[in-house]
Amino acid sequence: MTAGGDGRDWTAQHVAGVLRLPTDAAHKYSRGVVGLRTGSTEYPGAAVLGVEGAARAGAGMVRWYGEDPDVARLVLQRRPETVVQGGRIDAMVLGSGVDPRTRSDDVRLAMTQALRSSVPCVVDAGALDLVTDARGPIVVTPHEGELREVRIPLGLGVDDLDGDDPLSDRLRRGFDERVLIVRETAVALGGVVLLKGAQTIVAAPTGWWTVVRSGTPWLATAGTGDVLAGAIGALAASAAADSSPRALEIDALAAVAATGAWLHGTAARLASGTVDGGPGHPITALDVADHLPAAFAAALAAAA
Repeated sequence: MTAGGDGRDWTAQHVAGVLRLPTDAAHKYSRGVVGLRTGSTEYPGAAVLGVEGAARAGAGMVRWYGEDPDVARLVLQRRPETVVQGGRIDAMVLGSGVDPRTRSDDVRLAMTQALRSSVPCVVDAGALDLVTDARGPIVVTPHEGELREVRIPLGLGVDDLDGDDPLSDRLRRGFDERVLIVRETAVALGGVVLLKGAQTIVAAPTGWWTVVRSGTPWLATAGTGDVLAGAIGALAASAAADSSPRALEIDALAAVAATGAWLHGTAARLASGTVDGGPGHPITALDVADHLPAAFAAALAAAA
C-alpha cells in the first residue's frame, strides 16, 4: 500500500483501501489478534482505553498482558471478551500508561522481548525509550513532548539534552520543518513514526509520508492517545493476519498507522458533533472509542 504516501492528505478513500472486511469464512484468528502490554498501577485507565480502542477498531481478539490483577479486573469489567493470558498474537501495543521512570525490570524485559520479535509493534509513551531494541516492524506514536524520547536513543537531537531545547524550536518553525523532523526520525528508526497533533504526520523510512487532518481540537483530552494506540494495533493485527507470508511491509504498516489516525480523528468529530463544521462539545476518550465503528463505516461509505 503506497497510495497517499507522497505527502497528500490521507483520505477516506485511502482508509477504505486499508480496511479489511470479514468474509463468510472469517473467524477470530483470521481477523487478527492484538496483544497489549499497557497500563499500570499508577495509570490503570490506559489499559482499559487501549483495549477498548483495539476492540472497537475491529480486532478479532484482544489479549491484555500485565502483572496487576486490579488492572486486569478493570479491563474485564469494561470488555469481558478480553483474554488476559498469553497465546498467539499478530501485533502488539506497548507502553501506554506506563511511566518509564517507575516501570519494573520485569515490564521492561517483557517489552524488550516483544520488540525483538518479528511481531509488528505499536510503541507509545512508556516504551518509547526502548526503540533501539526493535527488530521487527515498528510504529511509534509520540506527541511533541515525547518525540525526544524516540530521537535521543537513536543518536538524533543530542543537543535536546541541553537547556536550549532546539527540537522545540524546530517544531515551531512550521509544517514543512515538522515533516522533515518526522521523516528523518523514521529513517534513523528504520520504522514508522506517527507524530500526533492537529496535523498528524506519518512517515516511513522509505520516504513514504502523509498527513492526517481528520481530527478536532476536542481530541485534546486525557486518554485519547491510548485509544489511538489500541486502534492502530488492531489494524496492524488485521493486516499481519492477512499477509502472506506473515510479514507486514513497512509502507503497509505506515498506511495502517495513518488509517488508525484517520479513524480516530473522524470518531472524535462524530463524538463531538463537529462533522458538519459546528463548534462541537467536550468529549472523553471513551466517547472517541465508542465512535470508531461509525468512523469505519463512514470511510467505506465515502469510498463507495
